[in-house]
Amino acid sequence: MKRHYFLGLAAGRKVGAAKQLFTIGRKKHLVALEKALSKRYDGTAILCKNGRSGLAIALGSYFEKGDGIIVNGFTCYAVVEAIEAAGCVPVYADITKEDLNFNVATLKKLVDKSVKGIIIQNTLGNPVDIVEIEKFAKKNKLLIIEDLAHCAGVRYPDKREVGTVGVATVLSFGKDKSIDTTSGGAVVLRDARDWTILASPRLCDSARARWYPTLAAWCRGLARLHLCGALMRLFVKLHFVEKSADNKLDTSRRCTKWQAKLALEQIKDLRRTGEGKIRDYCLVNERDKCLKELKKAGYHFDGFWYERPVSPERYYKKVNFPEKECPVATEVAAQIINMPRYYPRTKLEKARKIIKSYLVEEEK
Repeated sequence: MKRHYFLGLAAGRKVGAAKQLFTIGRKKHLVALEKALSKRYDGTAILCKNGRSGLAIALGSYFEKGDGIIVNGFTCYAVVEAIEAAGCVPVYADITKEDLNFNVATLKKLVDKSVKGIIIQNTLGNPVDIVEIEKFAKKNKLLIIEDLAHCAGVRYPDKREVGTVGVATVLSFGKDKSIDTTSGGAVVLRDARDWTILASPRLCDSARARWYPTLAAWCRGLARLHLCGALMRLFVKLHFVEKSADNKLDTSRRCTKWQAKLALEQIKDLRRTGEGKIRDYCLVNERDKCLKELKKAGYHFDGFWYERPVSPERYYKKVNFPEKECPVATEVAAQIINMPRYYPRTKLEKARKIIKSYLVEEEK
């Protein structure tokens, strides 16, 4: 019997669908999560509806409208949405193929009087050279915000934990993130600020998040009947499931109590060794052909990050991405295949053999 593996239906694997469905949260879990984040990242924690809402709060706290914010040229629309919601302007920095991050050489080309900040995302859990970037930021009076969606628990090369360097730290608890409760997030600010207590989440948002791992498990179970994709599309159409990129930014609401409880458990278990990468990646030729071969073998890798420099595809035209100024990010987006680390390596051994025959020349 062929086993099927889905990258795009990963939520709930860290806590289990049943646990997420039946976990009961209390106000004490909200308070405990705030305290845990405040202590870990040395600031004031605010629980949010999702990561992009937390990022918008951070940007609105430290920057003025019209300020330029340097962002990784290989990222998701949620980051761009948050920048624009704060009235700032995204400035895309090209990346390297070695770690999918920008470096100081790239940053030097982008700094002008309008640029005031840098968002560091440590793509897929690969840490940037924080020492050099921090020196550059201080020299040019740029503020750093750290986005931990990919990298909570990772350590920089100088052994500092990610999230302890900038003026603000943003966490996402979204699907397939370092901390995964389907949605939710937080922001930690390093200076005291007055904040209105965020309202409770809408019941429909809470229900969708709670049920998603169960619905995803049902879809995976129907893979042999080739009904997985059709069923998930039906759930989306009926609004039982919300695509990650469509989780609306809302700075007036927080995550749920049960999400706080699950997030708190995961944060306590974060690795302290610096080996917190959430995905491995490689670059291939003829990616569509490679994906089809993988699918025949039972590997459904359509959910890889990212198929465009700013994903998902349906939002790409909105961002006016400067492909000529970011040629590496544009090339990588057309070649990348990545695999989550929540599967045992042995389960992906056949996939790796298939991918090996498509690797770009420099990766062989």
